[in-house]
Amino acid sequence: MEYKHFSHNHTLTLSRIQPGQQFQCHGCNLPCHDSIFACWNCNFFLHEHCGTANRYINHPSHLLHPFVLIPSPTYCSGSFLCNGCGAPGNAFSYCCALCEVDLHVHCAYLPHKVSHNAHQHELCLSFKKTNVNNALDYCKICMKEMSSRNWSYFCDKPECDFRVHTYCATNEVKKGPCGDDGNNSTSNQNTTSAYEPQGRTEMMTQEQEMMLEVSRMHMELQMAHALSDIIAYFPR
Repeated sequence: MEYKHFSHNHTLTLSRIQPGQQFQCHGCNLPCHDSIFACWNCNFFLHEHCGTANRYINHPSHLLHPFVLIPSPTYCSGSFLCNGCGAPGNAFSYCCALCEVDLHVHCAYLPHKVSHNAHQHELCLSFKKTNVNNALDYCKICMKEMSSRNWSYFCDKPECDFRVHTYCATNEVKKGPCGDDGNNSTSNQNTTSAYEPQGRTEMMTQEQEMMLEVSRMHMELQMAHALSDIIAYFPR
């Protein structure tokens, strides 16, 4: 199967990874497993779910504008901080250039609910800030401090005080579109999508075209600022 992806100049082929082969996805910088989209001439590889991720999505964590999938960060640093998990990234991201909100691809598709063997009840994904009183909170799985700025999974039962990092709650969920864990048999077996993604389409809506143009303008502005800083650093 041949596939043309917007992030690469050449046509990609869908290939099955053979035992002993090791590849890294250019979309998320994580090791590839099972099937990949590959450009063998360029050593360019994408997870199947990174390669087929929707170009535009509406997400409940940010209802003001749609997100646009971009192949690399538009910031001068060449990286971004995910507003979902708080971890940095320097590859694919879903971006709202107007609000400077960025998400890893796998964070954008986190399931709305998961089950984990560390807790007896189902856990719900929360986009809201926690600890408004700046009290320290610790993940009930890894016991490390949690940031109030990032998403978390929590138990909504009133008798429970159970909140965990998103990556701790989903460390046994196979990453894929809409949180689909396929036939993977794990202790996290109940997963539902955080939202209903828009279907793939070749025609962009006017709003999507506008967001893509804003992203391009944002990138050009960042590059102009960087060039201005370089020029100012070297006096004539």
